[in-house]
Amino acid sequence: MDTVKLRAEADAILAELVGDPTGSARLREDQWQAVAALVEERRRALVVQRTGWGKSAVYFVATALLRRRGSGPTVIVSPLLALMRNQVESAARAGIQARTINSANPEEWETVYGEVERGEADVLLVSPERLNSVDFREHVLPRLAATTGLLVVDEAHCISDWGHDFRPDYRRLRAMLAELRPGVPVLATTATANARVTADVAEQLGTGGGEALVLRGPLERESLRLGVVRLPDAAHRLAWLAEHLQELPGSGIIYALTVAAAEEATAFLRQRGFDVASYTGRTENADRLQAEADLQENRVKALVATSALGMGFDKPDLGFVVHLGSPSSPIAYYQQVGRAGRGVAHADVLLLPGKEDEAIWRYFADTAFPPEAQVRQTLTALAEAGRPLSVPALETSVDLRRTRLETMLKVLDVDGAVKRVKGGWISTGEPWYYDAERYAWVAKQRAAEQQAMRDYVSTSGCRMEFLRHQLDDEGAAPCGRCDNCAGAWADSSVSTDTLTSATQELARPGVEVEPRKMWPTGMPALGVDLKGRIPAAEQCSTGRALGRLSDIGWGNRLRPLLAENAPDGPVPDDVLKAVVTVLADWARSPEGWASDGPGSAARPVGVVAMPSLRRPQLVATLAERVAAIGRLPFLGSLAYTAQGGEHTARRSNSARHLQALSAALTVPDELAGALGAASGPVLLVDDFVDSGWTLAVSARLLRRAGAGQVLPLVLATAG
Repeated sequence: MDTVKLRAEADAILAELVGDPTGSARLREDQWQAVAALVEERRRALVVQRTGWGKSAVYFVATALLRRRGSGPTVIVSPLLALMRNQVESAARAGIQARTINSANPEEWETVYGEVERGEADVLLVSPERLNSVDFREHVLPRLAATTGLLVVDEAHCISDWGHDFRPDYRRLRAMLAELRPGVPVLATTATANARVTADVAEQLGTGGGEALVLRGPLERESLRLGVVRLPDAAHRLAWLAEHLQELPGSGIIYALTVAAAEEATAFLRQRGFDVASYTGRTENADRLQAEADLQENRVKALVATSALGMGFDKPDLGFVVHLGSPSSPIAYYQQVGRAGRGVAHADVLLLPGKEDEAIWRYFADTAFPPEAQVRQTLTALAEAGRPLSVPALETSVDLRRTRLETMLKVLDVDGAVKRVKGGWISTGEPWYYDAERYAWVAKQRAAEQQAMRDYVSTSGCRMEFLRHQLDDEGAAPCGRCDNCAGAWADSSVSTDTLTSATQELARPGVEVEPRKMWPTGMPALGVDLKGRIPAAEQCSTGRALGRLSDIGWGNRLRPLLAENAPDGPVPDDVLKAVVTVLADWARSPEGWASDGPGSAARPVGVVAMPSLRRPQLVATLAERVAAIGRLPFLGSLAYTAQGGEHTARRSNSARHLQALSAALTVPDELAGALGAASGPVLLVDDFVDSGWTLAVSARLLRRAGAGQVLPLVLATAG
């Protein structure tokens, strides 16, 4: 193969890809090295380069070259839907027909498969979740492995459970790598991999294809100016955003740790006149597309986003990234801030850490691999079933929250101990080893990452150098630009008026509490005769909570009050006052009893308290004082049965939680009599709602005892 001619052809393709009519665009030497390894040498390569280096240019140029030489289509595995959309458009400029298969376009899958098989598509972008689909693995993946001309693994750090964003679906790639025809090149790319992750991914890339070539470059982004602004509380941080957002260059991203925080910040900034949009896991797909387009075209100053925005958002002129709270990993943090400053000389990156950050880390930290006893319990249940078991069916045998159970099953699937088939999961009967040492080490690494993030906030050294050290980036040196190198450049002041407005916004109480409407699957197998839809006459009504534990307003007040080690005591006056405000707003709402509108509730005839083993004074005084202020009779409290204490053990999934609850609560005779005499809706008062099953069981008992609607009023929801 003539290297000089190949290089000229590659540069011409690049010019088409980037829309350069002069044809003067050229691959950099490090990009050409990767292209040559794939096209000339047909090698497997891992490219670790900073965001914006041009990894997509490498695989699109390589795709065009390989297709011209008779190779099959390129398959790109990527978790980044935003990136998929960007890349389909950019590939078209170079005459490369790209198609996608992901959760957002199931109606197009069959058409796309047909185009790939007929050779009409040059690139197929696949989300990693497809790799774990039974139909995809059994019918589509073998054909792809047999015809693929280039396999690209984007965000390759996800393959490694040492990485900050391990995804078990990615581990399916081992099977595809082993089944590729000899000589099919493979490219894995990432912007955030330390030495351990790099070695692990390179080893996995070698499966069935020899040693992988590792091409690693410096990860510093010279355009980024890093800083930390330490402010007293959440209100100060919102006020700071409102007063200083306009000073930040261009348009950008404001990252929040939770959906609630993102929504709160969006609402406040809009009140202050900013064009901003919220982008979270709750955002509908059409709204996401609109938000991405608005940011691309600079029609908004910022997207206020959770990690749902992903790393695939491609905007070279992104001028700033602000974090409203610290991520738990400096590697994840650097990947997020790396979206800024790719195509501009200067971009600002600021971290606004909060006191609640670590509480939020703990809340989302339940991702460690389950203890061996629970894993063995799962394997035994599958082995003894003699048929496929769905995840809901498994929940009756294994006390794990559904998302964690699903993740565990995917890992066991990759390890060969279980298999996903039509109808659920089966045991393979293969021996399986619980690698306790490895799981413990991964957990230790996560703890070390959190400590490193604390150190990043407090360091007096260069912040860019600190982050590069975390990525084992050789040659890390002081940047000369960050606030520690060049002096603080972000003003931390906020005006009294703005701070007052932010405080009032965060102090606004009240969120809806949605009721459960369906019983979990498989309850009869646990000896509980509950299944299907909860009858309307036994359902709980939509309720109200003072706040969410995950938000930065009332969440900050409620987290210490409801912490496991918090002392019990009477409801605090400020909390009671806010609850009364929630109750008054609820009464005046369209469905409230003071609105007299269609579908509005009747006025409550009394107040009922939930029993509490952990916080009896808090719940009892809350219920009694709400009754007194509302001039409603306090009808009494539900009670625990002799088995009542069992439900207080931490239950991870719905089936096990409901099983424990079903025999835990009762309506005392005195309360039953009061309900019968009052005959109408009641307020059901509690401190906290997580799964919603306690409210569902309580409402069923109360309505069967004579209550009308059951209207939950609680201090906090989980999220």
